[in-house]
Amino acid sequence: MTAYADEVFAPVDRDHALERIAGGNESEVYRTDDARYVVKLKHDLGGELAEAVAWARRMRAAAERYARCLGPRHTIPSFYVVTRDSAGRAQVLVIQPFVDGGRPLSQVDYAALGDAERAAVAAELEDIIRRALAFYGETGSMPDLYGRTSASSAERARLNAPYMLPWRLWSFIVRRNLLRSHNLMLTGDARRVVLIDYDLVRKGRLYRLVYYTVRRALFWRDRALLWWMRRGGPVPKGA
Repeated sequence: MTAYADEVFAPVDRDHALERIAGGNESEVYRTDDARYVVKLKHDLGGELAEAVAWARRMRAAAERYARCLGPRHTIPSFYVVTRDSAGRAQVLVIQPFVDGGRPLSQVDYAALGDAERAAVAAELEDIIRRALAFYGETGSMPDLYGRTSASSAERARLNAPYMLPWRLWSFIVRRNLLRSHNLMLTGDARRVVLIDYDLVRKGRLYRLVYYTVRRALFWRDRALLWWMRRGGPVPKGA
């Protein structure tokens, strides 16, 4: 892994250098030197202090809502810190405990799991689906249970470019499934599935309506995949 140095990491690291361990649709993800915490940074939200504070409050409120949605069994705590980067911009850091031994569902080898382990994972995901649907019925919102990954900030910029829209739609509707989620993690003891990303959807009302409608429909596909996985069937590749 590569270490990245920036004054933005001053609240969590003395030499301001952290190891990058992952990247998502909007975030770069780092780990502290002592492997106790994960630090997430959204470079596109950097700017003036008042703006960063407003984003931190919005992000914290969303995380609290989604933690209530899934309950303590399926969530981990998130803390929000406003700091300045080396360029002088105010940034929001999201700090979470590092899940030692945890694996994103996208990296789980389901073929290596026994029948009882498969049934346990399926039960966890069925509970998460039920909670997400109930929460949507109450609030018109739900957490992103799928997520997306990127190898670098350059790759993330390329994937978010307008000409990549057909690929993003294909990935969103066809290739992503809950068993290959980037936002859900199987804990090291393989007993719980927890949400690790609590981002809010930063789009307009019409976009959110379409987005959540499609997500609700895709849960039917995911439930079919859970049924198939529990019976020993192979799990399709994700995106």
